[in-house]
Amino acid sequence: MSIWWSLHLRRDAASVPLARRLLIGTMETAGVDPDVSYDLSVALSEACANAVEHGGDAPGPGSEAYRVTAYLDGEKCRIEVTDSGPGLGRTPSARPVRVDAEHGRGLFLIRELADHVHIGDKPGRAGTIVSFDKMLKWKKDPSLLTA
Repeated sequence: MSIWWSLHLRRDAASVPLARRLLIGTMETAGVDPDVSYDLSVALSEACANAVEHGGDAPGPGSEAYRVTAYLDGEKCRIEVTDSGPGLGRTPSARPVRVDAEHGRGLFLIRELADHVHIGDKPGRAGTIVSFDKMLKWKKDPSLLTA
């Protein structure tokens, strides 16, 4: 089975739970194991929160929005969150932050929850792409197959 969807969202905190609920609903309907769904939904929430907070400092059209795309294909789920901010200009550090830090844990959490993570600037223009994937496990009775 192959499912994909893409959202174009305003850089507003209310958009984060919307993307998360859509991902959880898609995975639940497809029959993905709830533990895997939870891990991916937390990683997606962190990536969206970063896009909302940092993804629009560049001038010009499009800086008020970001895009979320999810692909469930075979045994893997891939998620991409793309913003139109200034970009990173460097590869972010993979080292964990202090437990009491107020910021900076999102990318670390994404790396811990996903199997493969790529974080970098959009080629040829401003913005950042956070993409990550995770191997899927399945429930025994997916609702999509019994409906």
